[in-house]
Amino acid sequence: MNDRARGAACDHTRSRSGAGRTRSLRSLAQARIDRQLANDLLLLLEHPPVVTLGRNSRAAHLLSPVGLDVFEIERGGDVTFHGPGQLVGYPILDLTGHKPDLHWYLRTLEEALVTALAEIGIPAGRNPPYTGVWTRGGGRKIASIGIHVKQWVTWHGFALNVTTDLAQFERIVPCGIPGVEMTSVQREMGEGRGERDLWNAALTSVIHGFETAFGVEATVHDEVSRGAAASHPGA
Repeated sequence: MNDRARGAACDHTRSRSGAGRTRSLRSLAQARIDRQLANDLLLLLEHPPVVTLGRNSRAAHLLSPVGLDVFEIERGGDVTFHGPGQLVGYPILDLTGHKPDLHWYLRTLEEALVTALAEIGIPAGRNPPYTGVWTRGGGRKIASIGIHVKQWVTWHGFALNVTTDLAQFERIVPCGIPGVEMTSVQREMGEGRGERDLWNAALTSVIHGFETAFGVEATVHDEVSRGAAASHPGA
């Protein structure tokens, strides 16, 4: 059911969130399953440098992990890098209130990101048969998607490269796709805009894209304004 009257809370912060924070976020997904949370959530945050291995990961795709924390997690997909300058989204949605169909959910996540990128002037789209978002024509991958679903409640989600250090992706085979070229909002938009400006633009557009694709209206909560520690790129 896509109904603009449906609510979704959107919580975001620039504080870099490690494993402990991720565990606390996972508890929100369980609360949604247990009907202790009335609304869907979209959590937007930034991780310290880390490599995560999804359920389909292969050891050969982890090329040079020295100095990085590596975690096996329950999402689908292969290996990916998270780090400063990357906007990581955790939609916690009850798909029974939308459409209980995993293929629909994956395509709608892609649509949300394509819409978000279009808003800031970056033409992007899908690149079948792969999941994720590429610059127009399937040239470079700008966003990765990996999900986990339990009792039709979603967890994990997407990672959009905003000002990410793209050299870090050379330490892995991103998403298990040999030869894939990764890119970022910063690379595609060129010089002339500061990192904080790019981050804020990407954050706002992702919220708008999510609202459009899922047919919801988001109520935005900024953790920074509630006293959480925050860091900007380079901090």
